[in-house]
Amino acid sequence: MSEPGRVVPARRRGLADEVADRVRDAIFGGAYPPGAQLREVELSAALGVSRGPVREALLKLEREGLVRSEWHRGAIVTTLSDVDVAELDSLRSALEQLAVQLVVAKASEADLAVIDEVVERMGRARDEHEMVRCDIDFHDAVYAASGHRRLVEAWQAIRSQVYLFLLTRIGVNSEGYLASIPEEHRLLASALRERDGDKALELFATHRGQALDVLTGK
Repeated sequence: MSEPGRVVPARRRGLADEVADRVRDAIFGGAYPPGAQLREVELSAALGVSRGPVREALLKLEREGLVRSEWHRGAIVTTLSDVDVAELDSLRSALEQLAVQLVVAKASEADLAVIDEVVERMGRARDEHEMVRCDIDFHDAVYAASGHRRLVEAWQAIRSQVYLFLLTRIGVNSEGYLASIPEEHRLLASALRERDGDKALELFATHRGQALDVLTGK
């Protein structure tokens, strides 16, 4: 136990963070789909580390909402319930409305150029998983362009779950996904560049709604 008034030296957690990054990337890349088990023994062998950092990494991913623990199965990749989908969509909507309003009001040319660059990369995406990465990068750029630190932090808190939301969306139905997503984002970026707040808000709402409709079967 530490002495009163004294700060306990922090433990170095670099290895656990690196393991978390590797496992997260594997999930986002499709190696571990929703519902897949994440076995400590297998992960420690594959990554060449002891089970301790793996266990810490899985706890970190659980805090992100990307992993869940079940007493009879251990750690598994989160499968989004209907409630999860609805809550993520409503929270994302609230955050995104503020982000769009701020970008329209005060984003710099450099900020908008970063958004445009992501849209250009979308046109070169080779598969659905690469497109999902670009989609998340696009929204990262929009939040960064808002210039609102706490809003960016709020987005980061749900970013992994939104990524999982989009992976679930392509798992349900990816027909036409590669063809339609770049154009959708070109329209979003164009509305931001035109500083047309009403149009941008409408287009972003439509964009979110299309993904939600796929997941809810509408």
